[in-house]
Amino acid sequence: MYELILAAVIPVLATAGLGFLWAKYGRAWDSASLTPLVVDIGTPCLIFATFTKSSISPASFATIAVASITALIAFSIVGALFLLCARLPLRTFLPALSFPNNGNLGLPLALYAFGQEGLGYAIVFYSICMVAQFTAGQAIAAGGANWRGFLRMPLLYAVALGMIVSVFQVPLPHWFSNTIVLIGGMTIPLMLLMLGASLARLHAGTGTRAVLLSAWRIGAGAAIGVAIATAFGLEGSARAVLILQYAMPPAVYNYLFAQRWNNQPEEVASVIVVATVVSILTVPILLYFLIS
Repeated sequence: MYELILAAVIPVLATAGLGFLWAKYGRAWDSASLTPLVVDIGTPCLIFATFTKSSISPASFATIAVASITALIAFSIVGALFLLCARLPLRTFLPALSFPNNGNLGLPLALYAFGQEGLGYAIVFYSICMVAQFTAGQAIAAGGANWRGFLRMPLLYAVALGMIVSVFQVPLPHWFSNTIVLIGGMTIPLMLLMLGASLARLHAGTGTRAVLLSAWRIGAGAAIGVAIATAFGLEGSARAVLILQYAMPPAVYNYLFAQRWNNQPEEVASVIVVATVVSILTVPILLYFLIS
């Protein structure tokens, strides 16, 4: 049990920590170039390769997709009510509460804890969350949706093509499959390095508000994940991955959105940093219950 947890957590912490130290000590790190490389090339290849190699049935994919959408909607509503009761601005904090870091953290944790099957489920959740974040999340932060930018996301087409190839068992040339797998393979290590480097550059306080919002993001996320997984009758790795993904700290993209539209970016940075540090303790505990 403990060996499985360490095998899932240590590689993630070590790689993210390397990125943190690299940036913290002033080594060159060009996020402006690496982010499009990961988001527009590496991630679509990883998604496509995962779909084509997956043995998960289309019905199971459909179930986890609907469950993921339901979880996002449910937590967005609950999060909005919580912020209204706390008299905190929705445009500043709702994206951070609604959209977890299921890319940089969620994907590698799902892979190392639950194998290729777990990664397949995590990819479904990640794809849906990314689409929602760049539509609803961006609309909340900016006050309006950027539909043209949404339609230009390569991730959308990678999901569609990957599902077609998977459902209809379309044979692919080995040279093509190997190329896609090779390019997609860079994504998870780069995501973790980027996460560490991003955290090193966020200047965040540790106020009571950040601590409370961080606890809400992780605790309420896990609770809603359990409720949705139970409601949909999910079992095994599908159940575990959904709960794990929704108990992640806020995605770093939430800070970028807050910074772009001047929605108290330092406050959002505080929540992201504090929640990410807290997750170092909560993820092993959660994995203990999910793996057992």
